[in-house]
Amino acid sequence: MAETNVGQFGVYLQDEWQVNDQLRLTGGVRVDIPLYFDTKTKIEENLERSCCYNPSIEYFDEDGNTIFFDHTVLPDQKPLISPRLGFNYDLQGDKTQQLRGGTGLFTGRFPFVWVGNQVANPNDFFYTMTRSDFRFPQTWKTNVGYDQDFGNGLIGTVDLIYMKDIHSMMVRNYGLNMPTGTLGGVDNRPVYDPTTDRNSAGNNAYVFTNSDKGYSFNFSFELKKDWGDNFFTGISYNFNDTEDVSSIEAEISGDAYDRNPAFGNVNQDILAASLYGNRHRIVANGFKTFKYGDGKLGTTIAAFFEAAQGGRFSYTYSGDLNGDGSLLNDLIYIPTSGDIGNMTFANPGEGSDLEDFIQQDEYLNDRRGEYAEKYAILSPWYSSLDLRILQDFNFNDQTIQLSIDILNAMNLINSNWGVRQFPTNTQPIGIAGFDGDEPIYTFDSALEETFTVDPGLFSRWQVQLGLRYIF
Repeated sequence: MAETNVGQFGVYLQDEWQVNDQLRLTGGVRVDIPLYFDTKTKIEENLERSCCYNPSIEYFDEDGNTIFFDHTVLPDQKPLISPRLGFNYDLQGDKTQQLRGGTGLFTGRFPFVWVGNQVANPNDFFYTMTRSDFRFPQTWKTNVGYDQDFGNGLIGTVDLIYMKDIHSMMVRNYGLNMPTGTLGGVDNRPVYDPTTDRNSAGNNAYVFTNSDKGYSFNFSFELKKDWGDNFFTGISYNFNDTEDVSSIEAEISGDAYDRNPAFGNVNQDILAASLYGNRHRIVANGFKTFKYGDGKLGTTIAAFFEAAQGGRFSYTYSGDLNGDGSLLNDLIYIPTSGDIGNMTFANPGEGSDLEDFIQQDEYLNDRRGEYAEKYAILSPWYSSLDLRILQDFNFNDQTIQLSIDILNAMNLINSNWGVRQFPTNTQPIGIAGFDGDEPIYTFDSALEETFTVDPGLFSRWQVQLGLRYIF
């Protein structure tokens, strides 16, 4: 059993400068240092217990350069310095118009589980490593916001946020050299030759590395109104555009590599749409409290509404088409009608069924003769309405409060409302084998539609009852 002892040392200094009655500046700097304590010793102990560790095996970086690893070498303990500067400018001096913002470098909690992969897996058949020059993630963030008080309880807010990855993360397979082969048939993508494009051990080496690619842009605005007499409403909108090189879905390095859709040289850091964040999101909320019975009784009705464009996904083959060791990451080629006639399928009728599926899928039909893009497809919009009703019984400065929460109330009214849809199958085309250098494809003939209703709780109404004693 592998053991890891790690920690994070951090210190933050901040100061404020009141330049004048209207302008305030805030400056700060944070310093974070990874601490590994006796982790090197723990790695050495694990090497003694484990089989098949061989530091003489050669590997290849993303540019095809030969590289060797000493498994006991941990990432550099260089300090990550994060300066930042913020401001708040009261344009009129009465807080009715405020311009605010800031810029700076930000470092979060160190994900030491990535280093834990290195400690636990020195075996050549599942080799995991962290490059010695690996830096934990850092992002440069700049934001500008404006608040406008229109009077009578109406406030408007606009925010712009741009984030640039300085040290983003990507797991690469350093057991692979550059791909030199070419797939036969209608899909002539680059593939890895098992004899010339792998290292001498023929093993996969999952290595945590860095990239400086990746960004996120967010725009949002909000209007909220305090009507007085315990009555409040608000509505907001957010637009998100985010791209990265690896939307990591796993803490295990092999899974992080397998689940990163790719084409061509899988070790190149290709910027593409991020898996995370709704592109469009609308939120509205409000509440109203009614008091009666000489203040002894009170009823509050609150509502929260959300509408958003669904999550992203990619179409990949089910199977290892390019020989890179992953059964999940090969972006599909979208055949034309003529291409399908030249493809070999494992079973009769699968080609015509694939044609029908492509025609009903808007994204696939628009990109025939091209390769699917990483996380370029968006699921349909969804919406939900949550309601809360509170009933207060007040007596002698004490309150008994009954509550009822109705989640996804629209689905309670109509079973077709408030449901979410997700892709039926993100790997519609399988690889059954090869005939020479040409693949033999499979397609599930039962697959007819791109999306299906999510049967989980997000598509169902729920009711929760509560009782609270306040004193």
